[in-house]
Amino acid sequence: MLKRGILSDFFFFLFVDLTNHDLLKALAKTGKPLICSTGMATEQEISESVKLLKELGAMYILLHCNSTYPAPFKDVNLNYLDRLKEIGDCPIGYSGHERGINVAIAAVAKGAKVVEKHFTLDKTMEGNDHKVSLLPDEFRLMVEGIRQVEQSLGEVGERKISQGELMNRETLAKSLVINCDLKLGEIITESMLEVKSPGKGLQPNRKKELIGKPAKRDLQAGDFFYPSDLEQEQIKPRNYKFKRPWGLPVRYHDFKNLLTKTNPDLLEFHLSYKDLEQDLHEFFDHPYDLDLVVHAPELFAGDHLLNLCSTDTTYRQKSINEMKKVIDITRQLKLYFTRCDRPCIVTNVGGFTLDAPLSLSERVKLYELLIDSLSQLDAEGVEIIPQTMPPFPWHFGGQRYHNLFVDPQDTAQFCSQHSYRVCLDISHSKLACNNHNWSFKEFIEQVGPFVAHLHIADSEGLDGEGLQIGEGEIDFPAFAEDLNKTAPYASFIPEIWQGHKNDGEGFWIALEKLEPYM
Repeated sequence: MLKRGILSDFFFFLFVDLTNHDLLKALAKTGKPLICSTGMATEQEISESVKLLKELGAMYILLHCNSTYPAPFKDVNLNYLDRLKEIGDCPIGYSGHERGINVAIAAVAKGAKVVEKHFTLDKTMEGNDHKVSLLPDEFRLMVEGIRQVEQSLGEVGERKISQGELMNRETLAKSLVINCDLKLGEIITESMLEVKSPGKGLQPNRKKELIGKPAKRDLQAGDFFYPSDLEQEQIKPRNYKFKRPWGLPVRYHDFKNLLTKTNPDLLEFHLSYKDLEQDLHEFFDHPYDLDLVVHAPELFAGDHLLNLCSTDTTYRQKSINEMKKVIDITRQLKLYFTRCDRPCIVTNVGGFTLDAPLSLSERVKLYELLIDSLSQLDAEGVEIIPQTMPPFPWHFGGQRYHNLFVDPQDTAQFCSQHSYRVCLDISHSKLACNNHNWSFKEFIEQVGPFVAHLHIADSEGLDGEGLQIGEGEIDFPAFAEDLNKTAPYASFIPEIWQGHKNDGEGFWIALEKLEPYM
């Protein structure tokens, strides 16, 4: 039996014609790919047909198949796919007549690049095919399962820790710490080392590397060791010179210490929801000749993720109320920063989904809800700047889907229509470009005119965000050149993941690398 593919791009023929060599020759002459089912064929017959197809220079795919209706699960033998690939020296697939969708999905995990399943609108219709065919909803579930398996297969290569695992490792793993005070240059001994949570420092398996080494810095009991404690050269903070205003991401408990090490133009306070209840007088006793940016919390009490565009009215109102608290604390902070006129509040506005990204029409509705929420905020004296987002955020240790301020066209249109500016997180936006096959250069060209502030870090793949400069895929000289054309005055901070550890070590490395370009 012979079937023509969609738009006649290929020919599909069934097991009964695999041994019809005259037909194979005629089809090969068309130059179109051939999809060949191997059901009911012996291995010798398959090998003979493969030899002929190779001699004819044909493009072909072999489908593993058990031609019974329905095929018993014990007879399917998916493991034969490996051997079929070896015999055919070609892409392989699976033609299934068994009940359900699980075997077809498993075939993809075994290497099938093509799946054929029968389709029906009514399984009670006459004929064997209908009884083993899939209804529309079943077919949809099969395709969804196949797509999930395709994503999960990954690559054969060195194992890399995912961004989500890195975040969980920080919380759940353990590190090497010192149990006594030690001066710079004094020798580290085994009795000084302990293993404690969390996992923010040097992993315990590197204990032997520390023993006998001189301390690279003054250490106090309870201090964590870091990879830099094993390195020959260490990057030290200094005063930097950039062509645009720059700053550091800080928290109440560490900003004074970081300020003693360098000369930023601004500080960006990354607030937790608990910070909103703090008495500022405990941390500030005099004004600073600096500008101010505030990063609103994304997570609030009760595991409430800020979502100013939630379709749940009650949930959205709670988010609005939480943002009012952020605005109030920003006005109070402003009093301590003499260069600050109208502080920006970097905000992850929400719009995330659990199972799949939203369509354009659905995103438009969320943008409308966002505008409604923003209209309910008294932003006098402050400027709320939504942050550009990655396609796959991490919430509660798991991956979600972001929808708003991911697409450059959406973002630019929102800013233009409603007179808003944004915080461009280049790590986030490069990941979005990777996911959607967009040009990062064109992204910067579209969004750049609306950028008030930047978060700068490297990125890789689809979810590798916050990487150290030079450890990902971003071409920083080219990026800086593009940025200078569209957003020459936008301020920035190095947004290196866990950059604050070891007295801001990650920030100093990033600033050192960025200074020639920014």
